[in-house]
Amino acid sequence: MGRLMHVATCALNQWALDFTGNKDRIVESIRLAKSKGAKLRVGPELEISGYGCLDHFLEGEVYENSMAMLQQILEDESLRDIIIDLGMPVFHRGNRYNCRVVILNSKILMIRPKMHLANDGNYREMRYFIPWRKPLKTEDFVLPDAIATIQGARKVPIGDAVLSTHDACIGVESCEELFVPESPHINMGLNGVDIISNSSGSHHELRKLETRIALILEATRKNGGVYLYSNQKGCDGDRLYYDGCAMVIVNGEIVNQGSQFSLTDVEVVTAIVDIEEVNSYRTSPSRGAQSQSAPEYTRIEVDFSLGQGETDLDLDIYPNKSRPLRVHTPEEEIALGPACWLWDYLRRSKSAGFFIPLSGGIDSCSTATLVFSMCRLVFAAIKDENKQVIADVKRICGPYHQDSDWLPSSAQDLCNSILHTAYMGMASQSSQETRSRAERLAKDIGAYHTDLNIDPAFDAQRQIFSQATGFDPKFKVHGGTQTENLALQNIQARQRMVTAYMLAQLLPTVRNRTGGGGLLVLGSGNVDECLRGYLTKYDCSSADINPIGSISKTDLKRFVCWAAQSFSLPILDEFVDATPTAELEPITADYVQSDEADMGMTYAELSDFGRLRKEKKAGPYTMFCRLVHDWKDRASPREVADKVKRFHHFYAINRHKMTTMTPAYHAEAYSPDDNRFDLRPFLYPSFWESYSFKKIDERVALLEKRAKEAEQK
Repeated sequence: MGRLMHVATCALNQWALDFTGNKDRIVESIRLAKSKGAKLRVGPELEISGYGCLDHFLEGEVYENSMAMLQQILEDESLRDIIIDLGMPVFHRGNRYNCRVVILNSKILMIRPKMHLANDGNYREMRYFIPWRKPLKTEDFVLPDAIATIQGARKVPIGDAVLSTHDACIGVESCEELFVPESPHINMGLNGVDIISNSSGSHHELRKLETRIALILEATRKNGGVYLYSNQKGCDGDRLYYDGCAMVIVNGEIVNQGSQFSLTDVEVVTAIVDIEEVNSYRTSPSRGAQSQSAPEYTRIEVDFSLGQGETDLDLDIYPNKSRPLRVHTPEEEIALGPACWLWDYLRRSKSAGFFIPLSGGIDSCSTATLVFSMCRLVFAAIKDENKQVIADVKRICGPYHQDSDWLPSSAQDLCNSILHTAYMGMASQSSQETRSRAERLAKDIGAYHTDLNIDPAFDAQRQIFSQATGFDPKFKVHGGTQTENLALQNIQARQRMVTAYMLAQLLPTVRNRTGGGGLLVLGSGNVDECLRGYLTKYDCSSADINPIGSISKTDLKRFVCWAAQSFSLPILDEFVDATPTAELEPITADYVQSDEADMGMTYAELSDFGRLRKEKKAGPYTMFCRLVHDWKDRASPREVADKVKRFHHFYAINRHKMTTMTPAYHAEAYSPDDNRFDLRPFLYPSFWESYSFKKIDERVALLEKRAKEAEQK
């Protein structure tokens, strides 16, 4: 025994249902932890199955396969002499549990089910699992035959308990349990538990890391202790990017922190901790008094020592010092998070690359810049000799060069093999400025670019309609109605979607890529346009995946400004300065289409509406009452009311579009994603006749009356 203990936590890029791949990454992390001298290794939540199995957790096969992988880990003799904290689903007495399985030397020490399940936002754990509702209690878990043979026993304890080694006490909690008011670590700390592990499946959201870390630090700041935080990372099969950031905390201070965004599939974070620092931190009389009345945990005795007495005398082995939290700016988060997500999606889908319809506007520019950011990360990983990345690049890009060992010479060189872009213009609607910007951006980032006009397809569709009905629709600037104008815009938008998919399907063949292959079409609709419904259903917003679908226009502009400098792409400044326009109406001497003019509100105002609607849970009247104060210096109560009403009207009539929107990277807490995150009707009663709008009108009248009375005084 000794006072210095070497512990390890990790961030693993797991993939839902990839049982063998997940097991291999787990084994690699254990071996890395051992090679660094660690005696305790903690892994992410549900790491054997992958966190994002969703309704597959209702299938018995998932539990059987997870047990088969556990068996292989138990049988691996190279994984001995280290306590291993694993995450997996477990079926017990007819119930499904989200569990931690703690093992040592090919034996299961205990199974600890999750007690508080995540069940809001993107999480639906109550749909698949039940929480363990027997605090401080354990019971017998009957092992499958094969594992019972390895164990040398038929049963092991399952429930709420802690482990007691010769020199430390270890407790376990999972993800959501950290965030509930009465977290398990509180009573564990009062019971003298020295080391607490937290195995998580937490996803990235802009500007949220500091909030999460504040709670993690608080877990031991009051009560002392060592806290090992492990998290999944990467895209494991859907819209979320799990953002790693594994760390070791001692007495409320970070002593080691892993990366938040990375292309490394297995990242192990280790630290040497001095257990005497925990004992010293806990000597306050107030803590001691509370500990006497705290509930007592069952301690499972473990014949093992985390500390090694001889290391206490080695002057080259010493505890890690505290360090500040490392966080990224929002612009860096946008550059890194979606880029890592895109790489995971590309390599795991076995596609031949990406296709982006470049409009010359800032949204498609942002999507292209994110792919270039991905290429920069991949190229950096190649230079760092990341074997997995190198193998993936050879497999994806080599066929373009008829060379299975091909590797790029630069990020632009890589981008030319991965990213395909096209400007799909109209002779009378598209400006030379947008066409030129698209072409020059593609050149600067190295994309394979195509320039074409879709006039023949537009004219053909218009002619089909005219021949069938005898009616010739006109644009508004040519004397047509608003309905005709919108219909003609939609023809162009939808024709671009059809053309985009044909290009994506055939461009690898055009380029003589060995085996052909298809491209993933990337969407470019931002979160504010989705919220307002300012898009054509089944247009270029209909794609395979969308890396910016949950990012606001305001944040995209900031990201593009940042990327212009950080990526040495001065062309991006032109996109920031350009007026956002769909370019779906003919350009005349005195008219150029503008997005914000069409919408009747600015993108910044849309962000305000979005945050109040989702994050603050505000209906129309509550939203008005808030904004009439927030916007008092730039809008009258009636103007605020008009904007709130306009937003809710268009939100309601366009909500049906969200049911078909392209799966988008989740980055913003007010995303209107209808598929899982933001569950609401898509057929609404008219808001113009609603009781909420009536209350807004009454409040406006009252405010205007008071303002008039104040003027008369």
